[in-house]
Amino acid sequence: MSAANDTSEFSLGDWDPYCDTRALERMAIYDDLRAKGDAFFSERFEGFWIMTRAERMREILQNPQLFSSTASQPSDPHPAFAWIPLHLDPPRHTQWRQLLGPHFAPAAIERLEPKVRARCVELVSSIASRGECDFVADFAREYPTTIFMGLMGLPVSEAPQFMVWEDAILNYSTESDPDMSKMTAAMYAVNDYFAVLLEDRRKNPADDLVSAALTWRIDGEPIPEPDLLGMCVLMFMAGLDTVTQQLAYSFLHLATHEADRHRVAQQPEIIPAAIEELIRYYATVTPGRRVMQDTDFHGCPMKRDQIVFMPLNAGTRDSDEFPNADQVDFDRQVNHHMAFGAGPHRCVGSHLARRELRIAFEEWHKLIPDYRLAPGFDPADIVEHSGGGVFGLDQLQLVWDPVR
Repeated sequence: MSAANDTSEFSLGDWDPYCDTRALERMAIYDDLRAKGDAFFSERFEGFWIMTRAERMREILQNPQLFSSTASQPSDPHPAFAWIPLHLDPPRHTQWRQLLGPHFAPAAIERLEPKVRARCVELVSSIASRGECDFVADFAREYPTTIFMGLMGLPVSEAPQFMVWEDAILNYSTESDPDMSKMTAAMYAVNDYFAVLLEDRRKNPADDLVSAALTWRIDGEPIPEPDLLGMCVLMFMAGLDTVTQQLAYSFLHLATHEADRHRVAQQPEIIPAAIEELIRYYATVTPGRRVMQDTDFHGCPMKRDQIVFMPLNAGTRDSDEFPNADQVDFDRQVNHHMAFGAGPHRCVGSHLARRELRIAFEEWHKLIPDYRLAPGFDPADIVEHSGGGVFGLDQLQLVWDPVR
């Protein structure tokens, strides 16, 4: 290997970003990597780079000409499915964002609030009298899933099947699905489901995102069926696991930090700031980009078609970006984090995510202000999965005094 292509000084050997860990261990791994260096190289899969600093990640995310979105994970460098618009670069990506943007703009999300709040109240009320729950299964997954179903015009009764598919696609690991066959099968199942839905909406339009998409035009032409399917699949994935896992980590924090929990319950006016800080500290998304040409990126000899992996959590907890970055501070004055990404692909659903989180914090703490981890339940028992570009918790056992 020539000196220009030598990755030995960056080597992590066969490091696997998708192995199961335990609660909060993955964030500690990224903290440790950042303390050791700005960039690393793993020989796993087809070989990929790992960035650990916010400044480097932002530079990559803002440069789609050199770092393409046509592949987003080291485990899937040649994706069989194009998730639209995630796997698109400008200008095609820009056209899609212009179409999707109005449906996720602040005014549109404001109109959704009554339905979102009603669903949240219904769920919390059904849980409160029990005095215990698995927060992940009973609330964090149910809540955003049913909101997504409403956006897409789908019956809530089908939510359990969607959660099974979601788990296979987004929560896989090298232990549970070593050849990714379960994930692939679920992707085909979701694709087939939306193909049937699109055909139905052509005959029976409704007031939902799928029906709206069938009317869209790009360059004066109807959107091809594969692209519509790709959009539906992406909405399915992005609308479910990201909010689920942000809720899971946030409530794990609040259940184990009494002072912060009391502030949220007793001072609801701090909830927006608290959410922003918890999003920063517990950022869960791990995007990737494909290198479009051989390049020297700050001393890293990157080769065309290699994937650059960017765990945003390493950037949002970067002390170069935030004072006391390793601490949760609800009074943080400046919090321009990158948990929703950066550049042209910054999360189109960020307004909806923040609204869902705010409503969940408000309605949960009205009914269940004091809760804690269940006796004998150790966070070290929680499996932390990391497939599909989002890492998260598989369970969170909470208890409280039953609400009568």
